[in-house]
Formats: sequence, C-alpha cells, structure tokens
Amino acid sequence: MENKLDLHGLQAIAAELRQTVFQTLCKTGGGHIGPSLSIIEILTTLYFGGVLKYDPRNPQDPRRDRFILSKGHASLALYAALAKAGFIDAEELDEYCRPGSRLGGHPNMHEVPGVEASTGALAHGLSFAVGAALAAKLDGTDNRVIALLGDGECQEGAIWEAAMFSAHQRLGQLTAIVDNNKLQAMDRLDNIIAMDPFADKWRAFGWEVLEVDGHDIPALLDALDRAKIDKDGAPKLIVAHTVKGKGISFMEGVPLWHVRMPNEEERTIAAQELALDRKGAL
Repeated sequence: MENKLDLHGLQAIAAELRQTVFQTLCKTGGGHIGPSLSIIEILTTLYFGGVLKYDPRNPQDPRRDRFILSKGHASLALYAALAKAGFIDAEELDEYCRPGSRLGGHPNMHEVPGVEASTGALAHGLSFAVGAALAAKLDGTDNRVIALLGDGECQEGAIWEAAMFSAHQRLGQLTAIVDNNKLQAMDRLDNIIAMDPFADKWRAFGWEVLEVDGHDIPALLDALDRAKIDKDGAPKLIVAHTVKGKGISFMEGVPLWHVRMPNEEERTIAAQELALDRKGAL
C-alpha cells in the first residue's frame, strides 16, 4: 500500500509525530529524544509522502520496499511512525522501554512489525541495506531499499566497506540518507572525528550525492524522487542537514539532549512549543 499526502498533510503528520515522541518520552521515562526529533521530517516523507511501498496488514509482503533505521537509538521516532502507519497500535507506545515490552530502546526485527533490521550496534544498518538491495537486484525485483544513518556512525569502517561494495555492485536500488545533525552523543562531531569533506568522500567511493535541508519536506521529496531506482546505476546518498532536538527550542543543537529527561519546567516549555498544552496531554 502506498500512502501519499499533500504538503499540508505531511507537515501535520510531522507535528503529530514530534508530539508523540515527546509524550511517549515523558510517559515512559527515558529515550533518545534529540536523535529522534532530528529525523521526524525524513520519516514523515518516507512513510507518508508516497516514497515507500508497504502494507501494514502484511508487513512481510515481498513487494514491499525496505527501510532500515541504522541509527537504532532513535527507535522512538520509528515507533511513532510505525504506529501512525498502522503497523502497531498507538496505545502500545506507552510500553516503550518498559520491562517485557517489544518496543525496546533499539528496534527488534523479530518482534516489531515493520522493522526490517535489528539495529543499535552502529554502522551495521548500511550493510543490511546493501544485502537487501543486492538480493533485489539478483531477483530482478523493484524493491527499493533505503537506510537512514547517523553522521557519527559514518566514522566507522564498516560504513565504508559497505559503500565500496555497493558502488562496485552498481546497486541502483539503494539509497542512504545521512541524518547530518553535526552532533555525536554528548559532543560535536568535529570534536570527535571531523568528517569533512563528507559528500566528497562518498563521491570518491562511487556514489551519487545530493544535499538537502532535512526538515524541508518538499526538498526531501524531490531528492528521494531524483534518487529513485536506477537499476545498474550508482547507489545514491542524500545528506540531510538537520538539527538535533528539532522543534523544542532549548534542545536544538545542544549535545546534552542526546539522551536526557526534561524537568517539570522544561516539560511545560516543550509542551507549549509542540502545541501539546492545548491538548492537555501532559
């Protein structure tokens, strides 16, 4: 099943997902809030902008496209999108990270419908995606494969092995999106290992590279359309420039909010900025 909304509808979904992420965090007591908020527009575009083919009633439909969240610590945002898309019940989000819940801090492909790969050990999601894209190519199918990476995990060697292999195999069904929020855990990316010139590194490995504002839904749609399947073509990379903690002013671009719970005063401010206070939801 393919879902596609107009821009107003997509922006409304993005706002709703951002609210869901924050509400779930406050109800359940923990999670990676900053990395989840930076990818909201990307997930909105993929799941509700007509990019991914999927059927929540048949998550294993062989005709589906594959989406792999390599930065698995942002599972809270993925669960919010999967609930909105109908893969899981929205009420189940209240069990996020609670004992016995299948909605763990990192996604589990064996437990959660719609999760294509268990991720969390960083730098392995792209290799999963490369395998899926190679299988699709060998099978002669039109399954699109998209992996969402964190910029920090691109410091690891496994990423570049996968990049080199996929370019050599001409995996034109593969698109990688990098959530380029310039922060890594509790510091700036540049203070840990600088990655510039980032796009040129991928080009040197044989990838076609696009760069967009990762919170601009029309720009994301255009980039994903330009990166659509080109069998036997080069794999595509979309560098999505984002803001960690996007949507909550005191979290935006602040490394501390990689994983932290807001206090009561901060909850009130965030609820106002996310328009949750009008819902009386906190």
